[in-house]
Amino acid sequence: MLGRVHVDVPHLMRLRFRVHGLSFVAPAPVRSVLSGNHASRLRGRGLNFDEIRGYVPGDDIRHIDWRASMRVARPLVRAYTEERDRPVQVVVDQRMSMHFGSQRAFKSVVAAETAALATWMGYAAGDRVGGVVFNDARIERVRPLRSLSRIARLFGAIAEMNAELRADSPVRTDYAQLNQALGQLLHMAPHDHLICIVSDFAGADARTQALLRQLSVHNDVVAGLVFDPLWQHVDERSALVVSEGHLQVELRVANERVRTPVAAFFKGRTAEVAELLRTSGVPWMPLSSAEAAVDQVRRLLGARHSGTHGGGL
Repeated sequence: MLGRVHVDVPHLMRLRFRVHGLSFVAPAPVRSVLSGNHASRLRGRGLNFDEIRGYVPGDDIRHIDWRASMRVARPLVRAYTEERDRPVQVVVDQRMSMHFGSQRAFKSVVAAETAALATWMGYAAGDRVGGVVFNDARIERVRPLRSLSRIARLFGAIAEMNAELRADSPVRTDYAQLNQALGQLLHMAPHDHLICIVSDFAGADARTQALLRQLSVHNDVVAGLVFDPLWQHVDERSALVVSEGHLQVELRVANERVRTPVAAFFKGRTAEVAELLRTSGVPWMPLSSAEAAVDQVRRLLGARHSGTHGGGL
């Protein structure tokens, strides 16, 4: 049964209370999507040089400054402090291709909820948060700041674009907007940002792959691929109604001659996007519109504390 079609700012603000035990950069549990081969790709905060001081037992010998030590004939170490914060940027897709859902919620809702969770995870870690929200007509940038009012502004942009999505909209998906948004993000996040991109990646191509690679050279990038279960299994018992904004067509998928090519297209496109993300070198999470975003994020990242969340939002 289809539930949530749209989101609002209060709903996204309440997700603040659902991120306990979640982190993109803390040591990931074995079952996390960020463990194993992906673990080294999330660098966490950087280190700032603080001072040179005398060595004390327990110091990391890799921090010994050998030149300074030889000058004074005693071991000295270079002390570092962890950066106080780093910017977290969420990229949220609210194009018409996201205005679809066959079960619990529309893909646009799952994307908004996942972006809100990433925002609150960064805020809880003491980081500045901001992002890029885009639809088929415009791209809105919200520069990172550690501020609840800045978060409300970001969520306001998400909710506004989400509210513009409707079944009778004449707007058609602008496939070029994905690369436009990622291109603008390159200028906003030159280095040391944590970037969470949530999209169905409609229109992703070789340029998308190149942009993801560029972003991940000096930043930590995580991608959330939002999909609907229909892309995995076409129900042969019912008709499928599709529209491109102006025309509406009913596909009788009970007919095998209709169902087989439709199912092949859905599965083929999903595999193409998954392969593009994999070869981009960024960790990615499959996010289904049939399940609450918070439950999926907890499972995929591997929450560190059990019993901290209730039913799905």
